[in-house]
Amino acid sequence: MVRQTRLVLLLAWVLLAFTSCSGPTIDITKAVQVTDVTTGWYDAGVENGLNKLVPTIGFRLKNVIALPLRNVQLNAVFRRVGEPEEWGSSFTRIASDDGLPPGATTDPMVLRSSLGYTSTDPRSQMLRHSEFKDAHVRVFAKQGSAQWAPLGEWNIQRALIIPSYKPEPAPPKS
Repeated sequence: MVRQTRLVLLLAWVLLAFTSCSGPTIDITKAVQVTDVTTGWYDAGVENGLNKLVPTIGFRLKNVIALPLRNVQLNAVFRRVGEPEEWGSSFTRIASDDGLPPGATTDPMVLRSSLGYTSTDPRSQMLRHSEFKDAHVRVFAKQGSAQWAPLGEWNIQRALIIPSYKPEPAPPKS
């Protein structure tokens, strides 16, 4: 009986230790600043024989509080202008063992919808098509198990974002 009591106490202590490791509750909307925002339509290549463009947002986050930020998650929700339903979304985490230190800024992050426009038209003409509808994005963040909170909303510019091509080094000749 004493052994079971010790085991229960040990398990309770371990559970308490893990749940208290998440640190203080932080208002993520006051803890980060969104900087260097760019938006546009990413050239997602060819899908089923059609050119594909998807709405995209890129930005950096700056930690503006005196504590490191850990376990931060981001979610971008894309909608076509004038339409209430979600058109697409993108999710990411800020990954770092030490978190984002006070005053530090993340590397550029890119969130893009998996849904977009497809056409046989050249990509540059797709943005000028008479049936093309503009889009906007809302970015939400949360830390740990907190609720999602809005960081901001941006219109997607009618600009083409071309993926940068970085060729892989050729293998050495034998």
